[in-house]
Amino acid sequence: MGELIVLTLCILGFLAEEPLHAYELRARISGLSGHIRPVSDGALYPALNRLRAAGFLERHEEPGRGGTPRQVLTLTDAGHAELLRRLAGPAELEITDRNSFMILLAFLGRLPDPADQLRVLRRRLAFYDQPASYFYADSRPLRAAEMTDRFRRGMLSIAAETKRADMRWLRQIITELEQELGREGDQLRRDSEAAPGGGG
Repeated sequence: MGELIVLTLCILGFLAEEPLHAYELRARISGLSGHIRPVSDGALYPALNRLRAAGFLERHEEPGRGGTPRQVLTLTDAGHAELLRRLAGPAELEITDRNSFMILLAFLGRLPDPADQLRVLRRRLAFYDQPASYFYADSRPLRAAEMTDRFRRGMLSIAAETKRADMRWLRQIITELEQELGREGDQLRRDSEAAPGGGG
Protein backbone atom coordinates (compact mmCIF):
# COMPACT_ATOMS: atom_id res chain seq x y z
CA MET A 1 0.00 0.00 0.00
CA GLY A 2 2.80 2.39 0.91
CA GLU A 3 4.65 1.77 -2.35
CA LEU A 4 1.47 2.46 -4.33
CA ILE A 5 0.98 5.79 -2.52
CA VAL A 6 4.54 6.84 -3.37
CA LEU A 7 4.32 5.59 -6.97
CA THR A 8 1.03 7.41 -7.55
CA LEU A 9 2.50 10.67 -6.22
CA CYS A 10 5.53 10.27 -8.50
CA ILE A 11 3.34 9.69 -11.56
CA LEU A 12 1.10 12.67 -10.87
CA GLY A 13 4.02 14.90 -9.90
CA PHE A 14 6.20 14.23 -12.94
CA LEU A 15 3.28 14.43 -15.38
CA ALA A 16 2.31 17.79 -13.84
CA GLU A 17 5.68 19.06 -15.09
CA GLU A 18 5.20 17.90 -18.69
CA PRO A 19 3.64 15.11 -20.80
CA LEU A 20 5.86 12.02 -20.87
CA HIS A 21 6.19 8.67 -22.57
CA ALA A 22 5.85 5.81 -20.09
CA TYR A 23 9.52 4.91 -20.57
CA GLU A 24 10.59 8.48 -19.77
CA LEU A 25 8.26 8.54 -16.77
CA ARG A 26 9.71 5.30 -15.40
CA ALA A 27 13.25 6.67 -15.83
CA ARG A 28 12.38 9.79 -13.82
CA ILE A 29 10.68 7.81 -11.08
CA SER A 30 13.67 5.46 -10.91
CA GLY A 31 15.99 8.43 -10.63
CA LEU A 32 14.01 9.75 -7.67
CA SER A 33 13.25 6.53 -5.83
CA GLY A 34 14.69 3.63 -7.79
CA HIS A 35 17.71 3.20 -5.50
CA ILE A 36 15.17 2.37 -2.80
CA ARG A 37 12.37 0.72 -4.78
CA PRO A 38 13.15 -0.15 -8.42
CA VAL A 39 10.13 0.63 -10.59
CA SER A 40 9.06 -2.35 -12.67
CA ASP A 41 6.62 -2.44 -15.58
CA GLY A 42 4.53 -4.76 -13.42
CA ALA A 43 4.05 -1.94 -10.91
CA LEU A 44 4.01 1.08 -13.23
CA TYR A 45 1.49 0.04 -15.90
CA PRO A 46 -1.27 -1.13 -13.53
CA ALA A 47 -0.86 2.18 -11.64
CA LEU A 48 -1.12 4.11 -14.91
CA ASN A 49 -4.23 2.17 -15.89
CA ARG A 50 -5.87 2.91 -12.51
CA LEU A 51 -5.14 6.62 -12.89
CA ARG A 52 -6.51 6.63 -16.46
CA ALA A 53 -9.68 4.88 -15.29
CA ALA A 54 -10.06 7.51 -12.56
CA GLY A 55 -9.78 10.27 -15.17
CA PHE A 56 -6.50 11.62 -13.80
CA LEU A 57 -4.45 11.13 -16.95
CA GLU A 58 -4.87 10.62 -20.68
CA ARG A 59 -2.83 8.76 -23.28
CA HIS A 60 -2.45 9.96 -26.84
CA GLU A 61 -0.19 9.29 -29.82
CA GLU A 62 2.56 11.59 -31.03
CA PRO A 63 4.95 11.10 -33.93
CA GLY A 64 8.10 9.33 -32.84
CA ARG A 65 11.49 8.80 -34.39
CA GLY A 66 11.35 7.15 -37.79
CA GLY A 67 7.66 7.90 -38.10
CA THR A 68 6.67 5.33 -35.47
CA PRO A 69 4.00 6.83 -33.21
CA ARG A 70 4.58 6.78 -29.50
CA GLN A 71 2.15 6.84 -26.60
CA VAL A 72 2.41 9.97 -24.47
CA LEU A 73 0.80 10.46 -21.05
CA THR A 74 -0.75 13.80 -20.06
CA LEU A 75 -2.24 14.88 -16.74
CA THR A 76 -5.87 16.03 -16.86
CA ASP A 77 -7.35 18.90 -14.85
CA ALA A 78 -8.72 16.29 -12.46
CA GLY A 79 -5.22 14.83 -12.21
CA HIS A 80 -3.78 18.22 -11.28
CA ALA A 81 -6.47 18.61 -8.63
CA GLU A 82 -5.69 15.12 -7.26
CA LEU A 83 -1.99 15.94 -7.07
CA LEU A 84 -2.70 19.11 -5.08
CA ARG A 85 -5.06 17.19 -2.79
CA ARG A 86 -2.40 14.56 -2.07
CA LEU A 87 0.29 17.16 -1.48
CA ALA A 88 -1.86 19.24 0.86
CA GLY A 89 -3.03 16.21 2.85
CA PRO A 90 -0.36 13.52 2.62
CA ALA A 91 -0.88 10.06 4.07
CA GLU A 92 0.68 9.38 7.47
CA LEU A 93 3.32 7.17 5.84
CA GLU A 94 4.47 10.11 3.71
CA ILE A 95 5.14 12.08 6.89
CA THR A 96 6.69 9.37 9.08
CA ASP A 97 8.74 7.40 6.53
CA ARG A 98 11.88 9.31 5.54
CA ASN A 99 12.10 8.03 1.95
CA SER A 100 8.41 8.68 1.32
CA PHE A 101 8.75 12.17 2.80
CA MET A 102 11.67 12.92 0.47
CA ILE A 103 9.48 12.07 -2.52
CA LEU A 104 6.73 14.28 -1.10
CA LEU A 105 9.27 17.11 -0.84
CA ALA A 106 10.20 16.68 -4.51
CA PHE A 107 6.73 17.92 -5.49
CA LEU A 108 5.68 20.04 -2.49
CA GLY A 109 6.67 23.21 -4.31
CA ARG A 110 3.77 22.67 -6.70
CA LEU A 111 1.33 23.61 -3.92
CA PRO A 112 0.47 27.23 -4.71
CA ASP A 113 -0.37 28.24 -1.13
CA PRO A 114 2.59 28.57 1.28
CA ALA A 115 0.16 27.93 4.16
CA ASP A 116 -0.47 24.42 2.80
CA GLN A 117 3.27 23.81 2.47
CA LEU A 118 3.73 25.03 6.02
CA ARG A 119 1.13 22.60 7.41
CA VAL A 120 2.93 19.64 5.80
CA LEU A 121 6.33 20.66 7.18
CA ARG A 122 4.88 21.23 10.64
CA ARG A 123 3.46 17.69 10.59
CA ARG A 124 6.93 16.30 9.85
CA LEU A 125 8.49 18.40 12.62
CA ALA A 126 5.80 17.28 15.08
CA PHE A 127 6.55 13.66 14.15
CA TYR A 128 10.14 14.18 15.27
CA ASP A 129 8.91 15.19 18.73
CA GLN A 130 7.86 11.59 19.34
CA PRO A 131 10.55 9.36 20.92
CA ALA A 132 11.64 6.66 18.49
CA SER A 133 14.40 4.13 17.94
CA TYR A 134 15.19 0.99 15.98
CA PHE A 135 15.54 -0.87 19.28
CA TYR A 136 13.46 -0.91 22.48
CA ALA A 137 13.68 -2.24 26.03
CA ASP A 138 10.38 -2.54 27.92
CA SER A 139 8.76 -0.26 25.32
CA ARG A 140 11.44 2.40 25.93
CA PRO A 141 13.42 3.54 22.87
CA LEU A 142 17.13 2.85 23.28
CA ARG A 143 19.79 5.46 22.50
CA ALA A 144 23.12 4.94 20.77
CA ALA A 145 25.05 5.28 24.03
CA GLU A 146 23.15 2.31 25.45
CA MET A 147 24.09 -0.07 22.64
CA THR A 148 26.96 -2.52 23.14
CA ASP A 149 26.93 -3.69 19.51
CA ARG A 150 29.00 -1.24 17.44
CA PHE A 151 26.89 -1.66 14.33
CA ARG A 152 23.62 -1.04 16.11
CA ARG A 153 25.26 1.90 17.86
CA GLY A 154 26.28 3.15 14.41
CA MET A 155 22.70 2.83 13.12
CA LEU A 156 21.38 4.93 15.98
CA SER A 157 24.17 7.51 15.71
CA ILE A 158 23.55 7.99 11.98
CA ALA A 159 19.80 8.21 12.57
CA ALA A 160 20.30 10.83 15.30
CA GLU A 161 22.54 12.98 13.07
CA THR A 162 20.07 12.69 10.21
CA LYS A 163 17.20 13.69 12.50
CA ARG A 164 19.10 16.75 13.74
CA ALA A 165 19.89 17.83 10.17
CA ASP A 166 16.27 17.31 9.12
CA MET A 167 14.96 19.33 12.05
CA ARG A 168 17.36 22.21 11.36
CA TRP A 169 16.20 22.35 7.74
CA LEU A 170 12.53 22.07 8.67
CA ARG A 171 12.77 24.90 11.20
CA GLN A 172 14.59 27.09 8.70
CA ILE A 173 12.01 26.58 5.94
CA ILE A 174 9.09 26.89 8.35
CA THR A 175 10.49 30.25 9.53
CA GLU A 176 10.90 31.41 5.92
CA LEU A 177 7.33 30.42 5.04
CA GLU A 178 5.95 32.09 8.16
CA GLN A 179 7.79 35.29 7.24
CA GLU A 180 6.47 35.12 3.66
CA LEU A 181 2.93 34.65 4.92
CA GLY A 182 3.39 37.53 7.35
CA ARG A 183 4.52 39.82 4.53
CA GLU A 184 1.57 38.73 2.38
CA GLY A 185 -0.80 39.46 5.26
CA ASP A 186 0.74 42.91 5.74
CA GLN A 187 0.40 43.64 2.02
CA LEU A 188 -3.25 42.56 2.00
CA ARG A 189 -3.96 44.88 4.93
CA ARG A 190 -2.22 47.77 3.18
CA ASP A 191 -4.15 47.10 -0.03
CA SER A 192 -7.41 46.97 1.91
CA GLU A 193 -6.68 50.25 3.65
CA ALA A 194 -5.69 51.92 0.37
CA ALA A 195 -8.89 50.78 -1.39
CA PRO A 196 -11.80 53.25 -1.63
CA GLY A 197 -13.68 53.12 1.65
CA GLY A 198 -10.90 51.09 3.25
CA GLY A 199 -9.33 51.72 6.60
CA GLY A 200 -12.58 52.77 8.24
